[in-house]
Amino acid sequence: MSVHAFVFPGQGSQSVGMGKSLYETFSASRAVFQEVDDALGQHLSKLMFEGDADELTKTENTQPALFAVSLAVVRALETEGGFSLREKARLVAGHSLGEYSALASVGTLGVAEGARLLRLRGQAMQRAVPAGEGGMAALLGVDAEQAKLICEEAAQGQVLEIANDNGGGQIVISGQMAAIDRAVQLAKDKGIKRALKLPVSAPFHSSLMAPAAREMEEALAQAKLKNPEVPVVANVTALKVTDFNTIRELLVQQVTGSVRWRESVMAMVEDGVEKMHELGSGKVLSGLARRIAPDVAVDNAGNPAELEALLKAL
Repeated sequence: MSVHAFVFPGQGSQSVGMGKSLYETFSASRAVFQEVDDALGQHLSKLMFEGDADELTKTENTQPALFAVSLAVVRALETEGGFSLREKARLVAGHSLGEYSALASVGTLGVAEGARLLRLRGQAMQRAVPAGEGGMAALLGVDAEQAKLICEEAAQGQVLEIANDNGGGQIVISGQMAAIDRAVQLAKDKGIKRALKLPVSAPFHSSLMAPAAREMEEALAQAKLKNPEVPVVANVTALKVTDFNTIRELLVQQVTGSVRWRESVMAMVEDGVEKMHELGSGKVLSGLARRIAPDVAVDNAGNPAELEALLKAL
């Protein structure tokens, strides 16, 4: 018997049209999209299926939208395929907002609760820093130590921090815009393979997000959480967690903390995971996993055909 982990994508995996084929094919998926729409009091599914790309990319929409697609995949697998993720998975994990999808997939929070928390998370992150004052950049062909040195040199008294260690030589940095600009230039001067600013609206996963973390702390204190039925590998520690009160604290820390994705994948491998399945929109995490852990079999499911293939493979 192979050992399986299920992983859930974060921001950057969205595209107009995502989830539409799931909605049209599976009644269980339709129910998830309806539940998210009802929870938010918004026709978010319409925006996802046929809306404006710029509107979908607004973080307050992107976050619950990607969550909805991931949970629509989970529900379709479980009801149409008679498959139990909670019985099959050794571990689950999600990248940034994907951590909420992972938690919902193993019973820690409900779909409506997850959608509302992510809507607030997106709004709080946008409110934390005025538009244009903060940003993010990807450095390709560097390790965490090199990226840290670039941040220290380019900061010049401003905030500039590692936001994501995505593995495969991909590090995302976050901070004040002038510092981001300096870092991109410095990386190029140092001969780094590639350095580019990302089309994001705020400096996510940096200490500049502290006001958003405070808002999330209040919201999460009210949220009804349960212990996950499968251990979750947390973004900020890259360690397994099974206690809902610890999860609550880690989700607050995650707003300002670094996403330790490379270490999270390695932790899953060290725990014996042989197959990793990405559930939701896009193939970002599948690509990262192939670079971080080339010996692990990787696939993804975000539409009916991929879902059928995954069920056969399981």
